[in-house]
Amino acid sequence: MSNFFTDNPDLMFALDNVDLADVVALREENYKQAEDYDFAPENYEDAKDSYKRVLEVIGEVTGERIAPRARQVDEEGPTFENGKVTYHPLTVQNIEDLKAAGVMGVMLPRRFGGLNFPNTIYSMMTEMVARADASLQNLVSLQDIAETINDFASEEQKQRYLPGFASGEDDGSMDLTEPDSGSDLQSVRLRAFKGPDEKWYLNGMKRFITNGCAKTHLVLARSVEGSTDGRGLSMFICQACPELVVRRVEHKLGIHGVATVELQYNNVPAELCGRERFGLIKYVMSLMNGARVAISAQALGIAEAAYRAARQYASEREQFKSSIDKFPAIYEMLAKMKTKVTASRTLMYETTKVVDLRFSYNQLLEKDKTVGADVKEKAKFYDKAAAVLTPMCKALCTEVANQVAYDCIQIHGGTGYMHDFDAERYYRDARITNIYEGTTQLQVVAAIGGIMQRVLDPIYEKFFADTTLDAGLLEKIKKMYAKHLEAVAFTKEISNTVNGQYHDLRARNLVENETFIFVGTMMLRDAAKDAKRMCLAERYILDAEHDFERNYQVIMSGDLTTIEKHRDVIDY
Repeated sequence: MSNFFTDNPDLMFALDNVDLADVVALREENYKQAEDYDFAPENYEDAKDSYKRVLEVIGEVTGERIAPRARQVDEEGPTFENGKVTYHPLTVQNIEDLKAAGVMGVMLPRRFGGLNFPNTIYSMMTEMVARADASLQNLVSLQDIAETINDFASEEQKQRYLPGFASGEDDGSMDLTEPDSGSDLQSVRLRAFKGPDEKWYLNGMKRFITNGCAKTHLVLARSVEGSTDGRGLSMFICQACPELVVRRVEHKLGIHGVATVELQYNNVPAELCGRERFGLIKYVMSLMNGARVAISAQALGIAEAAYRAARQYASEREQFKSSIDKFPAIYEMLAKMKTKVTASRTLMYETTKVVDLRFSYNQLLEKDKTVGADVKEKAKFYDKAAAVLTPMCKALCTEVANQVAYDCIQIHGGTGYMHDFDAERYYRDARITNIYEGTTQLQVVAAIGGIMQRVLDPIYEKFFADTTLDAGLLEKIKKMYAKHLEAVAFTKEISNTVNGQYHDLRARNLVENETFIFVGTMMLRDAAKDAKRMCLAERYILDAEHDFERNYQVIMSGDLTTIEKHRDVIDY
């Protein structure tokens, strides 16, 4: 029997130790929902017990049923005939198994049939799904569409759409990207216009749409005639109909189990979601926090699967009368892989906690405008913290997934390159994670502002004063932190007085160093809770020291000629 929750001590540690007390109390309205719903928790311990039970169920479903089907789904995938996409029978069975487990509306309110779970618990579920079948996780993570409707649509729209999402009878797609816009969503051109009947219609093209064959679509469209920027964009809901044409299914490197399609809108009937002109500047930007952590969870699941495959193969493969995991070159690789996966998970669930707190405090503000200054201050802080942590998380988790999947094949040797082993599938599936929902380069752009503003400093101050943390390793982190502040100030000075491009040129060095400090601090905190984790914290911090110093020296060089040198290299 394989259970992807109970066989993963690190994931169970995350559930036991992530502090969601404030999150759950806010979501459960100080546990008043228990008065109206039988399955609502009566206190925090009751909630944690419920989360654990559901995670154990998902662990069994993913380990026993979904994972064994993944290779066949990858090989055969969905079919596309006469403009219709049909998912593989095993993919359909996977969805049915998840529906039977009652987890298709994890974060939705109970009044719509949802579980009202925090994003943190939902992310743990999707991590396990991705470990079993990364392409299926794409379908499961599209629950974010229902969350967007819940956050911004009218009450009438919520009543019509959300129960279907919660039951799993309806599925959705987020239609943002266009053939020429890519990540530049301000240049979206798909047109939304009102017909003679005063109803909205959509006309244009969308490309690279995950599950674009879905029943319900959230669509970013230009509703202000003559506009050219994000202020002319609105969000619309439309449904599958003859006017919405699937032109083709993309032939991809990986993630074969889910259809990625090109869509043509031929005056598709639609309805406005939320307020006009807020599509990009508010709704999509809000959606980005959820989208980033969803892909982070997908990447983390792939990395976990790849690490485990590499470790198992190394323990079974004999060369020179010894299993290869006894060779220093191999066990050193495995140790690095394990450390990177653990570091990613540490950042992942610290980030989801912040996203949950951001959501809860903002919901509280919307419901009660008379709340005190402390609530407003917390809402403001978690807004900023989520804006810097979610891109840092996606950058780390997705880059680590690619590194670990690469090393997984290396440890397998030639057999890892063959379809006979799952290693090559992990490698192909991982590659998209640091591209879609914003490339790593765009995550750096998203994070750098908060790093320059020192948004996370209050978190560091708390842990730097914690006497339970290992003093020697904490001192190493403090030294990195002091140098980092120096580098941030130096970058500001050059950017303000000499060359504004220096800020952008060194952004990745700065983001990586912020990540080293933040993750190192969190891993040291976890090691104080469980002494067995000290080896992981030590390995991460010692490795981070060297990489940090390299970045620091590059930043502090102040080499303004580097910009021109890069151009010379490109032009050579």
